[in-house]
Amino acid sequence: MAEDLHIASGSKEQQYQSLVPQIKGLLQGETNFIANLANICAALKEQFNFFWVGFYLVEGKELVLGPFQGPVACTRIAYNRGVCGTAWANEETLIVPNVDEFPGHIACSSLSKSEIVVPLLQNGKCIAILDVDSKELNSFDLIDKQYLNTILDLLNSQ
Repeated sequence: MAEDLHIASGSKEQQYQSLVPQIKGLLQGETNFIANLANICAALKEQFNFFWVGFYLVEGKELVLGPFQGPVACTRIAYNRGVCGTAWANEETLIVPNVDEFPGHIACSSLSKSEIVVPLLQNGKCIAILDVDSKELNSFDLIDKQYLNTILDLLNSQ
């Protein structure tokens, strides 16, 4: 249950190390994909107080807004457009220290200053994008990349 989620303090890496087994427990036995995405968003938002955390689901040639935590967001993003569309097209994690410097950035909120976008791959194909935004510049690094990929890998082991 969400109320059982323990908020760890300490370094970012220690917080992720504490969170990963908790997310694994939330996902264990739950086969509904949307429910699992929703719980991942809630757990990440609760643990790190990110400005925005959510998923975009691949639907044809667009990403369509899925479960998220935070303010109202862009509903649809075209393939290879903005940070999310680029991460989808390249099937690779993108860390953007300053979104204003990213060519073609889609500003769903002017409060967002940095971002990490992680594609969810299943059977070698991108099916969704995890998008995490911060109000601060340079909020994301290789630690976030490593652990967010680990969290998404938990979805593939369901």
